[in-house]
Amino acid sequence: MKKHLHKFETTMWLFIKLVFYTSLMMTFVHVLGRESIGLTRLSRTLGITVTTFAIVGLLFLSTYGKYDVGRRKSKPIICSLTLAVICTDIVTYLQLMIMRTNVPNIRTFRLISLGLLCIAFLIQLVLIFFFTYAGNWLFFLIHKPEKCCVITSSQRRLDELIFSMQRFKKQYEVASVVDYHNPNIREHIKKAQTVFVYDVPVESRTDIMRWCYQYKVNIYFNPEIEDIMELNAEQYVLNDVYLLNKNVKALTMEQRIVKRMMDIVMSIVLGVLSSPFWIIGSLAVKLHDGGPVLFKQERATIHGKRFEVYKLRTMKPNNDNHSVTKDDDRITKPGKFLRRTRIDELPQLLNVLKGDMTFVGPRPEMIKNVKEYTEELPEFEYRLRVKAGLTGYAQIRGKYNTTPKDKLIMDMMYIEQFSILKDIQLIFQTAIVLLKSDSTEAFDRKNGHCPYTFEKWNEKKND
Repeated sequence: MKKHLHKFETTMWLFIKLVFYTSLMMTFVHVLGRESIGLTRLSRTLGITVTTFAIVGLLFLSTYGKYDVGRRKSKPIICSLTLAVICTDIVTYLQLMIMRTNVPNIRTFRLISLGLLCIAFLIQLVLIFFFTYAGNWLFFLIHKPEKCCVITSSQRRLDELIFSMQRFKKQYEVASVVDYHNPNIREHIKKAQTVFVYDVPVESRTDIMRWCYQYKVNIYFNPEIEDIMELNAEQYVLNDVYLLNKNVKALTMEQRIVKRMMDIVMSIVLGVLSSPFWIIGSLAVKLHDGGPVLFKQERATIHGKRFEVYKLRTMKPNNDNHSVTKDDDRITKPGKFLRRTRIDELPQLLNVLKGDMTFVGPRPEMIKNVKEYTEELPEFEYRLRVKAGLTGYAQIRGKYNTTPKDKLIMDMMYIEQFSILKDIQLIFQTAIVLLKSDSTEAFDRKNGHCPYTFEKWNEKKND
């Protein structure tokens, strides 16, 4: 049975996705059709509504994440699809209400059928849960965990990678751990279904990639600055010579103006809308211990310029200034809630309005961290080529305790792929952070989570 499913697996998943997405659309049309007669028969209203739902739905699915069972765990998929469906429903509903004003005797725009809209979304939510859990169940019924070979450079890097891989035990099973210096590395690759390459010099990684390609073995590797440049390069043919061209440029004047206008408008609008949370959060901080409401700390932004970042205070007053660790006793009771919900970050809208920060960009690091990270990773200073931001790739894709190297790579991806449309997309994606329970996960000083031991290759010992 599994063999037959493997043969037609691509077609099967395409069919399941088609049924799933169509079910979401038909739920909206059927429920809203109870008060919009145009949705109950072939009409212009039905055609425009279905088209709007399909196009807007695809846009938001590309923003928040698609129905990619087997690649992600169920909860992240549900969060992504839920946000995409909410936004799609709202836009399609508004379009339907606008069309309704063209009906004879209805000349005023009004929002009706809000109850039906909520019912439609609840049914869609049930469909999302069912298709996601059923889809992952079916995927792992067909696929066993891939036998993986991990190629890395130290126990520390192995710990970092395994910590993430352990959350995907149904996808990956570590069969071997190899030092990239090992001359028998090719034999380990032959036996594996998938190879993970982490923190290996580009020169050595190139050979590993070629061997994986030769033996048709899947490969995952963490990118370096060179990879980011190549990924964002343009194809260029010089006469008959094929080249890749990467122009390293700063933001244009037009981009800076548009970005600054967006910052001003959004900081004012969101500041007004979020004012109740500011008030509640400030009262909670003040009533808890009577200390100052705001926390100010020196951070670095574009070109290393220093400024004071504003936050609602989440720690006890007069504490040592260092990154938060797991079970940190400096954090107050209201502080735990403020950090988990990101309400403590709201005062940074003032930093954006002042021009110290922008809405989308690399997060401003503590001066102490900048110095430490730059000593270990000289490339870390490249993050300071743009203004520090409230949100970005590292905040959406990563976590508070994401390693400096991975933060750097994600920030560099943003810098090199910058566009106003990308900023808008990342602003929408920021909503995902509020639904991720581990987005504020602190640094854990205990490294006992890795069950594998890295054995450094010793040429003399293995002669």
